[in-house]
This record gives sequence, structure tokens and C-alpha cells, in this order.
Amino acid sequence: MPAMNMVEALNKAFHEEMKKDKKVVVLGEDVGKDGGVFRVTDGLYKKFKDRVIDTPLAESGIIGSSVGLALSGLKPVAEIQFMGFLYPGFDQLISHASRYRNRTRGEYNCQMVVRVPYGGGIRALEHHAESTEAILAHTPGLKVVIPSTPYDAKGLLISSIRDPDPVIFLEPKKIYRSIKQEVPNKEFTVPLGKAEVRKEGSDVTIITWGSMTVPSLSAAARSKDISIEVIDLRTIVPFDIQTIINSVQKTGRVIIVHEAARTGGFGAEIVSQINEKALFSLEAPIERVTGFDTVFPLAKMENYYLPNIKRIEKAVQKVVSY
Repeated sequence: MPAMNMVEALNKAFHEEMKKDKKVVVLGEDVGKDGGVFRVTDGLYKKFKDRVIDTPLAESGIIGSSVGLALSGLKPVAEIQFMGFLYPGFDQLISHASRYRNRTRGEYNCQMVVRVPYGGGIRALEHHAESTEAILAHTPGLKVVIPSTPYDAKGLLISSIRDPDPVIFLEPKKIYRSIKQEVPNKEFTVPLGKAEVRKEGSDVTIITWGSMTVPSLSAAARSKDISIEVIDLRTIVPFDIQTIINSVQKTGRVIIVHEAARTGGFGAEIVSQINEKALFSLEAPIERVTGFDTVFPLAKMENYYLPNIKRIEKAVQKVVSY
């Protein structure tokens, strides 16, 4: 199997799925001749010219057009260049894409994917490092997928394209090219809504997703006396509460790591569900290691904002010594 980074794995998924299914259409700013701002769609225009569309700089129009294409029987995959640019399209996502199944009482669905590079770590400008997945998770009718490895990126993207509901596919820019992994050339899928236990442990559970799996696994690997289990959610809507509960019942101590702002972050929903379903398994209050309740900072303060190994290790010590 060839070793790929996440960009290469996503590109491979596109080539395979567009060859297999002529209903798949790709659209977005610079996705065609330029191959996308991060080159995820590189080579698609040459191979599938009639189904790769360079659009104007109009996010609401991109998503609105995707809704129309989906309702016409196609399978659009739209790219929004950065998560901070997604906000003009919220009306189309929240008022239309997410509601068609309910609005038509199941007669129609809205099969589409919106790909969004998200998160910090690349020293970008304002609106280029947002991590506002909780807003999307709070919108009934949308599925929210966040891969953390090249293997999962390919398998989850194919599953998202095939899923009958609108899927927001968030791609962590920080690890686009920093991780390589063997990825099969043959077709495979990774199911939506199923978490992955990246490392098994018995003393503490770390729950995370996206690029935050990297410092979480590093902190777990550095821990000699404390056995840490690391769960990568992979999909936050729907999310795999049963894998979390199984781990909580084993370890009794939980840390949630995400780069989004703390207040109202998706970690708060996980805390709530653990309290509802496994409160008496807890040996200590749940800790959250998160971004701060501020706008994501520019380059000089970026490393201070993002959760890191030391902050995770401090949280581990706190729950263990409670």
C-alpha cells in the first residue's frame, strides 16, 4: 500500500468515487484548473472536466447551487476554502439543506457534501483558522465529519459522498501534510458515527477529534505511570456515545480535548451525555483542554491558544490526583 498524506488520500477518494459514480459533481472556488487552494482536487478538472466547476467567490451561491443540484438527483461536493468563509452560506445550510428531509416528510433528501478546511496551526489570517463545529453540530439535519488520519480521510469522504443526508466534512489543515500513512488503493469506506480507540488504556480517557488527536496521542505515549486511552470521535454528528461510555466505565476519569473555544464547544455536549449515562462511573470531575473564549489569534499567539501536550498532561495529573 502506498503511503499518503491527508491531501493525497482525499484526492484519491475523489478520483475513485467520480470514476465510479457519474452523479458526483465538484464545485467551489478554484477547485478546477488550480486544483483547490490546498490541491485536494488537483487533477480532477483534467479527468472529469464536465463535472468540476470553478465558481465565483460566493459561498452562499456555492451551497445554494449544491442544494439545487442535490434535489435534481446529483451528488454535489462543494468546497469552501476556509471555515471562516462558511458563514455566508449558513442560511442555505440551516434554512434549506438541513431541512429538506423534514420539510418534505421524507419524500426528498439533500445528498451533498460541503468540504471545509478548518482549524488553526498554519499561521493564517483572520477567518482562516476557525473551529466552529459546534454551530454545525447544533443544526438538526446536518452530519459533521472530522478525519484525523489519511486512511480515515479517504474512507470517511467516500462514506460522506454516499450518505443520503447533507454532510459537513471538516478537514484539519494543521495535519494536511504532516502525517503519512499507508492507504489502500482499493475501494474502502469508514462508517460515519463510529469512533476509533487510537490507544487503549485503563486509568484515564482522552476524547478528541481532528488535529488534536496528535498532541493527545503524544501525551498518552509520554505517560509512563498512567495508562491513557485515546478516543478519536471521527464523526461528531452522529457521535459514538457508546464507545465513550464503555471507556468511562473502565477508566473513571475523562479529559476532552478540542481546539474550539471552550464555552459551548462540542466537548460540553459530551460532558453532559457522560453525566446522564455514566455519572456513577466517574472518579473525578471531567476536565476540558480547549481553545480560549476569544477570536482565534494571529501567528504570534497561535501556539499559546492551541491545546498542547503540556496542557493535556496537566489535566491528566489533575483528574488522577483528585
